[in-house]
Amino acid sequence: MNERPKILVVYYTQTGQLKRIIDHVLAPLEGKADITFEQLVPVTPFPFPWGKQEFYDTMPETIQATPRGIQPLKVDMNAHFDLVILAYQPWFLSPSQPVAAFLQSESGKQLLKGNKVLTLVGSRNMWLNAQEKVKTYLHNAGATLVGNIVLVDKSPNLISVITILRWAFKGKKEATRFLPQAGVQENEIITSSRFAGPISEALQKKQWDDLHPELMKLDAVELIPNLVVLEGKGHRAFKFWAKFISAKGGPGAASRQGRVSMYRGLLLVGIFVLTPISLITSIIQLNLKKAKLRREVDYYKGIALR
Repeated sequence: MNERPKILVVYYTQTGQLKRIIDHVLAPLEGKADITFEQLVPVTPFPFPWGKQEFYDTMPETIQATPRGIQPLKVDMNAHFDLVILAYQPWFLSPSQPVAAFLQSESGKQLLKGNKVLTLVGSRNMWLNAQEKVKTYLHNAGATLVGNIVLVDKSPNLISVITILRWAFKGKKEATRFLPQAGVQENEIITSSRFAGPISEALQKKQWDDLHPELMKLDAVELIPNLVVLEGKGHRAFKFWAKFISAKGGPGAASRQGRVSMYRGLLLVGIFVLTPISLITSIIQLNLKKAKLRREVDYYKGIALR
């Protein structure tokens, strides 16, 4: 009798949405694989809903990859897994702090070393830089990235900004008369079970080269070109503000709250200004630098690390 494949799922979620995505992706594998779940737990929990000042004060350490610590992992460090699924959310165009803490930890590196890893991203819509950082962590840990699945909020960018902030600060996810439901659309979550087929086949055959191409046939990663331009501008701005704020002290320090408030006030203005500008810029680039931008889109949709 053949032994069932073993999957380890490492994840962190505040709202429960990411866990629902995980459950739908893996539902068809129930009874076909042994699945172990490892939920990452910060030593000092992050609140939800967020207080506005604390939310924006979290940005510098997220960008600078100096995360709040997590509690010891519960999984058997000597256990064998055929596949590790790393499910995460981007925070400020970076992996969330608990996931970054896991990827930096010695226990995390030990679990990942020599293993095949599938990343599963639940995001508003901007995940490119976060995934680049995750890919670098995985490479440094000696893991092999074999696939990526990205589920995003498909509402227009500015609408999704409004709904996600309403959810983050007020805990209100539901649709209103004028706004759609916040987060990844329900149909996207439910239909994510389609990805189980290629995952199951790769596990059974122990052949991983075709996994991501097969996932891509099922629209595992979709990317609008103007988001490449918008993320590039946003990430440069975040790096500046992270350095500027952290120069005045660590997380929560009273001495830096003036700069946090300044950043908080300018961020939304920047988003509403940058979004139309990036759209125009991407249209120009599509015409003047069409091949280059398309190469960038193809790269980010893939799993290679340059």
